[in-house]
Amino acid sequence: MILFFGPTGAGKSMQGQMLAVRQSWKWLSTGEMLRASKDSEVVKILKSGELVSDELTYEVFDEAIRDAKAKNYQKIIVDGFPRTKAQAEWLAGYMEETNEKIDLVIVLEVPEGDIMKRLEKRGRMEDTPETIARRMTIYRQKMYPVLGSFAEEGVKIVHLDGTGTVGQVHDRIMEELEAHNLA
Repeated sequence: MILFFGPTGAGKSMQGQMLAVRQSWKWLSTGEMLRASKDSEVVKILKSGELVSDELTYEVFDEAIRDAKAKNYQKIIVDGFPRTKAQAEWLAGYMEETNEKIDLVIVLEVPEGDIMKRLEKRGRMEDTPETIARRMTIYRQKMYPVLGSFAEEGVKIVHLDGTGTVGQVHDRIMEELEAHNLA
């Protein structure tokens, strides 16, 4: 399993989808799964910029992993999970239970000014300037403890420059995957 991290608008989804197509792997985005939800409470939470409850996220994640395994994907790319230290601890237990492992964590680093420009073009319902600022704050507060938890567990973490063209960023990702014998 490969996990993609980075603030909203860093390109995790684009890169994850490209990688999945290129390698015939499964791309899973909790954000996409949650945005597709018809649950009015989920929609309300997403519009506010807050995070969906851990319990709901675990259910969505488990269902998606089971589906990907049933379809015999060799690798799974996860975008947008875990988002908190509690979720990272849940994931560690889940991985142990299911006899899976995290092969690599890729963190896309993009300056905040670039993020704002990218999100203005994206135009999702939750991409207001206030919501973007709130999500950036949440990201900084929540992600560093998650990455610290992975580092303590010995998970390989690489920080990559997420700026430049989509192709340039993808080439950096492929270099890292090849360096770790994953591609």
